[in-house]
Parts: sequence; C-alpha cells; structure tokens
Amino acid sequence: MRFRSDPQAIRGSIAPLMTPFTADGAVDHAGLTNLVRWQLASGTHGISIGGSTGEPGSQTIAERAEAIRTVAAEVGDRVPFVPATGSAKLDEALELTAAARDAGIDAALVITPYYARPTQDALFVWYRTVCREFPDLPIVAYNVPSRTAVDLAPQTVARLFRSCDNFVGIKETTKDFEHFSRVLHLCGRELLVWSGIELLCLPLLALGGAGFVSATANIAPAACAEMYTAWQSGDHERAREIHYGLHPLVDLLFVETNPAPGKWVLEQRGLIASGHVRPPLITPSEAGLARIKDLMGEGEKYLSPVEGFTVKGKA
Repeated sequence: MRFRSDPQAIRGSIAPLMTPFTADGAVDHAGLTNLVRWQLASGTHGISIGGSTGEPGSQTIAERAEAIRTVAAEVGDRVPFVPATGSAKLDEALELTAAARDAGIDAALVITPYYARPTQDALFVWYRTVCREFPDLPIVAYNVPSRTAVDLAPQTVARLFRSCDNFVGIKETTKDFEHFSRVLHLCGRELLVWSGIELLCLPLLALGGAGFVSATANIAPAACAEMYTAWQSGDHERAREIHYGLHPLVDLLFVETNPAPGKWVLEQRGLIASGHVRPPLITPSEAGLARIKDLMGEGEKYLSPVEGFTVKGKA
C-alpha cells in the first residue's frame, strides 16, 4: 500500500480485472492470480477489480472481499491497487471498503449507489460519509450513469473535492466528454480523473486526465499501457496509432454484455480455465461468437502475448 500516501502516483492504465469463475460458478482464485501475474508482466500500471467488468452484482460481499485479498497479496507494492468497493447499500459499501483497507489497498473506487436515483445532495452525503469513515484512505468516485441511472454532476464532484481531503479522484464512465472537461475545470488537475469509456481514454489525456480504467486492458494490457506512456513521452502519433488499432478489440468487448465476450477471449487464449459468467448474464450466442471471432482477428496485433501464463490444458 505504498501508493496510499501518494495517490498522485496512481496514473496510467489501470486494468479493471474480470473475475474468473470455475465452470460450476465458484470464484476461481487461481485464475485470478494468474490474470494478475499476466497483467504485471504485460506492463499494466495498476490493478482494479470489482467494477462493472468484474460482475460485482452477482457476488456476495464476502466473495468480493476474498477476491480483493487474493489480488492484494499478488500485487504487493509493485503497482497501485484500486479495487471497487461500492454497493447500493451504505453498510455493504462500508463493510467492503474496510475489508479492502485492511487488505492493503492504495485507494477505494466507490460507485454511485444504483437503482435508488439519489439527488446530488444525497450523493454528496453518501461520499462524504465514506470519506469520513476512512480518513486515511484515498477515495475515488465511480460515475457510470448507464448502469446506475444517476449521474454525479461536476458541481457535486467539486463540492466533494473541496470538502473531503481524501476525496482524490473520479472514474468517469460517461460518453459526455464535456463532463470530463467540466470536472477538471471546476476542480483543477489536482483531482485525478480516469476514463472508463474505452474510446475516450486517449482524448482525456489531452485534457490532463490521470489515465484510464479500461476493460480493453483485460485482453490488451500491453497496448493500453503503451498508449499512455507514448502520449506522456510526447509520441502522440504512436498513441493515436494504438488508439485506432484497438478499435476492433473495443467493439469485441461489447458485442454482447461485458464481460461475457472478453471472458470468452481469455478462456480461448488459455488465461482462465472457464469463460463462465454468472446470471443474469449468459455466455455469448452463436451469432455473437461469430462477430467476436472476426473482431479478434482484426485486432490480433494488439492482443498481449500469453506465453508462460496459460492454465493447464489450455492453449
């Protein structure tokens, strides 16, 4: 947790891991450890788990906490670890954040409470409560209105940033690019802003964003990391080349509901033993698989090598 005291160092491509399950639906901790090792070997700048890509809604708080402990043990202090610890219920969010803090995380990613559609004042109170409960833990908001039915307004982000010393950033998963700009304008670049929208990852860097938490890093971690480092080093043409080269893989991930397509790719490449997704999701349909295979071929150049990380009996 060496980055906990310096959240400004949490930058770059943060991979939001898919949670592997066994064929019968149990959390596959061996598979999860394998994914972490592969991500680190591929040059990923940080690790997350438990966000939308990790199927948190289909898991118990105990399962999520155990997965966080598994990842924390494997990551160590090599890169920042920023797991998602939110829930629709405040007591669950506090319980999971406490477990994650004790596991040694660097910051907690807390989603806006979903389904209830709280007001902006209610969202302010929600995040202020979390921040006050964990004053020594950096807190990052996770704004994903397409899944939660509520949008954390830029003004509310700024209010939290002014009011809570440990409110350090936000993952913006909104296609409204003006929203990114307004958040940074109101808060200044001291606020860490990550993109959760794949095709806005590179554009955000031009505004001064801290990086991205992109599902694409699940299958192309090296390319995602290089896109960030190329931009930061001034090689903007290389960064744009990777951005456009990743288009087929981005489309692949959303042929059907994320993370089912990506899990299929991870299984086919031998990184996990099963592409199982929990209900209400299902594995890709035949039509979906045909499209996934086509897009996988188009983006093959940007898939990260898996040699040395395939599970027994795979690839």
